[in-house]
Amino acid sequence: MISCGASKNVPSSRKPKTKKVTTKVKSVPSAADKIVWTAVSYKGVRYKYGGMTKKGMDCSGLIHTSFKQRNVSLPRTSREMYTKGYEIPIRKVKRGDLLFFKTVRKQGQVNHVGLVTSVKNGDIHFIHSTSSRGVIVTSLFNKYWKKAFIKAKRVL
Repeated sequence: MISCGASKNVPSSRKPKTKKVTTKVKSVPSAADKIVWTAVSYKGVRYKYGGMTKKGMDCSGLIHTSFKQRNVSLPRTSREMYTKGYEIPIRKVKRGDLLFFKTVRKQGQVNHVGLVTSVKNGDIHFIHSTSSRGVIVTSLFNKYWKKAFIKAKRVL
């Protein structure tokens, strides 16, 4: 006999395929992550010597305020910050570490600080406040900052 309609599906004895469900384990943000997030919220704020608010801030004001808002005590000036924590080799720097610079030759002391925001493929980015551009994120391997770099320190 010949049928003139749709054929009927015959169930097979194979088990139906099931999808693997993967769940991402959400990691709890570290204190360093939170401090960096706070610092980044000031990106674009203009430079103001001695400033510590969205109206204007200097480099140590940015770092001091970002740590303070996350309940971590840190001195107010870059020179005082430099006395805290412990030195780490540049190859071991991670998010949340502090970078110290000497940008004025005659002073001979630390006069600038930045906060590491990311380390990717050996490139270290840090947030800081500059007198010319305000709060920005910069690569440590920018010619100017590489030359001015003194030490990296971990305070967390």
